[in-house]
Amino acid sequence: QVQLVESGGGLVQAGGSLRLACAASGRTTFSNYAMGWFRQAPGKEREFVATINWSGSITYYEDSVKGRFTISRDNAKNTVYLQMNSLKPEDTAVYYCAARTYATSRFSKDYNYWGQGTQVTVSS
Repeated sequence: QVQLVESGGGLVQAGGSLRLACAASGRTTFSNYAMGWFRQAPGKEREFVATINWSGSITYYEDSVKGRFTISRDNAKNTVYLQMNSLKPEDTAVYYCAARTYATSRFSKDYNYWGQGTQVTVSS
């Protein structure tokens, strides 16, 4: 049982930056979970963005965000972050964080817990 709350979304011009955060709480230690970020644009299916293992030593990214986005975590603060640089209009979406026990995954169906989402809008 894990509760996730995202924050940090907003409106930004193309080329700008945003830092998303996802704070976790619940009965189980945060460090037990691999974390992921997904996004969903209107009329489209939810897509994988990035994931990170329990220690932060392993990360994976969707090709379209490599070199621009960085996922990280601070287990002492029960928080995972997504630093987004060089934002493009095609990055516009609702961004969700998610948690699953132990292993990283790029598939949304593998995640057990989800946050409510935070809107990111990038203007051209």
